Amino acid sequence: MQELYAQIEEASAAIRKHWDRTPHAGIILGTGLGGLADQIEVEATIDYSEVPHFAVSTATSHRGRLVCGTLAGVPVVAMEGRIHQYEGYPLQQITLPVRVIKALGAELMIISQAVGGMNPQYKPGDVMVIDDHINLMGDNPLVGVNDDRLGPRFPDMSAPYDPELIDVALGVARKEDFVAHKGVSVAVTGPCLETRAEYRFLRMIGADVVGMSTVPETIVAVHAGLRVFGMSVITDMCLPDALEVAQVDEIIATANSAEPKLRALVEGVLAHEAAKK
Repeated sequence: MQELYAQIEEASAAIRKHWDRTPHAGIILGTGLGGLADQIEVEATIDYSEVPHFAVSTATSHRGRLVCGTLAGVPVVAMEGRIHQYEGYPLQQITLPVRVIKALGAELMIISQAVGGMNPQYKPGDVMVIDDHINLMGDNPLVGVNDDRLGPRFPDMSAPYDPELIDVALGVARKEDFVAHKGVSVAVTGPCLETRAEYRFLRMIGADVVGMSTVPETIVAVHAGLRVFGMSVITDMCLPDALEVAQVDEIIATANSAEPKLRALVEGVLAHEAAKK
């Protein structure tokens, strides 16, 4: 953790050379959701390769850069593409950008993900506001000696996703007249998709959707003292008794089609934040 603190300082200093504003929020854009970056009034773009200690994204549809600017009147830093455990990186490195965004002065982390839907009331293209999560990745980014400068040894996870912002987002969906569920996301390592037996198990333990990200970033954000708003786009249905072969191009296309809904949620949450200033 001592080494991690130095990495955070070095990475944040490199970003400030390109962009010296203080962000209010960081945004992590998941699979197929990178187009939300086009809505930002861009002031700087920085490839991950230009930031010390940042891993380079190898995932399909993930561009791999920081987009800095203003969205809905709020200064933001958006990660256009994220890093996953299945790419071979340790969770501490995967979550480093969250800590760097905190070091830049952010107070809020907005995280999006593409997921498989296991709740039969959902359908492809729906969005789900994350109310809680289950970590089945077999690891935790906080394992190791704790650096008290970064957060407490035992961070409380009783409400990892900000209840106020959940209500704001659901209100936006009602106003804009689209379906937004509220539910539980489970994170697995991947990269293979689950078997029918695994889907049954994940549903049985209380998960509505399953993905391969978001939980590590949320854990670190809570550890760092950031508020978190999380949202998922359901790209395919994972019903074990009616399971179809997943097609990656169709998953990405479905995620893209849901982007207006996600953009409305993000802009609504940020407008709420701006109104509090």
